[in-house]
Amino acid sequence: MATVSNRKLAVVTGASSGIGYALAEQCVKNGFDVMICADSERLETARQRLETSGAQVYAVLEDLSTPEGVERLYQRIVDTGRHVDALLLNAGVGLGGAFLDTPLDRELRMIALNCGHTVHLAKRVLSDMVAMHSGRVLITGSIAGTAPTPFQAIYGATKAFVYSFGEALREELEGTGVTVTTLEDAQRGSGDAASQVAEDGFQAMLAGKASVFAGSFANGVKGALPEVVSEYAHETKPGASKR
Repeated sequence: MATVSNRKLAVVTGASSGIGYALAEQCVKNGFDVMICADSERLETARQRLETSGAQVYAVLEDLSTPEGVERLYQRIVDTGRHVDALLLNAGVGLGGAFLDTPLDRELRMIALNCGHTVHLAKRVLSDMVAMHSGRVLITGSIAGTAPTPFQAIYGATKAFVYSFGEALREELEGTGVTVTTLEDAQRGSGDAASQVAEDGFQAMLAGKASVFAGSFANGVKGALPEVVSEYAHETKPGASKR
């Protein structure tokens, strides 16, 4: 049964810890109720901590690497009877190692979670947002998706996918009242605190920006450089057309 609330509603996936939890914190600090989802025993602790802000917090324990898990999450959204004002697609996992040495089952699950849940839940929620002419979407990417990543080949490819997907959606939704922002996070070991990355991403989402390289200035430069090099290489090829 739906509960009456004057606050907006945000849905955050992968929200039991790390950047996902920090994004949920940003939501409640900025006046949102939140629905958080993860496949982790830490989800209940996250719910309790977020509720201390006075926000209404829905916790949904589901494995979003499966279509059934995504559908059950969407049904929970529908059951609230509330419009989703912000959809933060953050759930994801990583896996390092040489491609020939890494387990196939873990790679397929990574593709299903990082890419599959992003597409699946966006397909369900975006239709509702467009019908209301209002909504903000944030997709957590990575600078690993801006250039080839040896020894993280599948992870980097999944992040390249979500970046391309987010950019395409943004163009398709222009003029609908719904915006899509891609959060380009630093690779592991960058030293950027999850809270700062989340704040950068959340504020960019509220402002309706296309993308943000979150965290330190160095992260932004590191993330932007491959795109600059790629564009320069294209422009300088013999016969390349200017765009």
